[in-house]
Amino acid sequence: MNLLLAEVAQATQRLADAGVPSPRNDAEELAAFVHGVKRGALHSVKDSDFDARYWEVIARREAREPLQHITGRAYFRYLELQVGPGVFVPRPETESVVGWAIDAVRAMDVVEPLIVDLCTGSGAIALALAQEVPRSRVHAVELSDEALQWTRKNMEGSRVDLRQGDALDAFRDLDGQVDLVISNPPYIPLTEWEYVAPEARDYDPELALFSGEDGLELIRGLERTAHRLLRPGGVVVIEHADTQGGQVPWIFTEERGWADAADHPDLNNRPRFATARRALP
Repeated sequence: MNLLLAEVAQATQRLADAGVPSPRNDAEELAAFVHGVKRGALHSVKDSDFDARYWEVIARREAREPLQHITGRAYFRYLELQVGPGVFVPRPETESVVGWAIDAVRAMDVVEPLIVDLCTGSGAIALALAQEVPRSRVHAVELSDEALQWTRKNMEGSRVDLRQGDALDAFRDLDGQVDLVISNPPYIPLTEWEYVAPEARDYDPELALFSGEDGLELIRGLERTAHRLLRPGGVVVIEHADTQGGQVPWIFTEERGWADAADHPDLNNRPRFATARRALP
């Protein structure tokens, strides 16, 4: 074992003792970041090339600063995104939400599907859809000035139409035309602030986390926005907390003009997102 791998082993224990959920992964990611190599090449770093700054970034992660803030990057499906203070860091759970949406759009057999991403944040969802559904027309909206600084960096050179504004009032020019509306909105109840992981509570923007007493306040508003935007037969996909399984589909009722409302699990088989179809006339 070379010096770096020995240090990684010690760092892993330190991160585990600090309560970091994925200590080995993060210790290796930070080692690769500091030394400018891929994780699989850590064994190739010469002992003489060990960089003591490794322990500086380990101390930051030990204090529960997000890994992605330290490295300045987040991976999402096939994308590498720039992230940092002021923007929500995309989570792996959302990848399954996007996967379902991609399958749904492809099943529509629409030549150039029209897609809207509400509360886009880093742009992860919109960019993934634009990349993986090549002829799609993707539009995205974000309210926060701070988040938009990161969104614009990530979307530079992309074909996504990015706008700043309130998701509840966005894209009036697309009313009744959209094939798919997708969103990973804030959904944590204000009453659960103290139970949120430090990486999210202390670093992600509150605007991207909390939504009323039960966490469903914005989703109720997005239901109306989605109904306004979608064509008859169009589909909405909304991420929610695993503790909200069963609650969100009830927002998309037949009385409000919806059909086929259902919940879906993530890769860990926990309720993660709800879908519904705008009813045909």
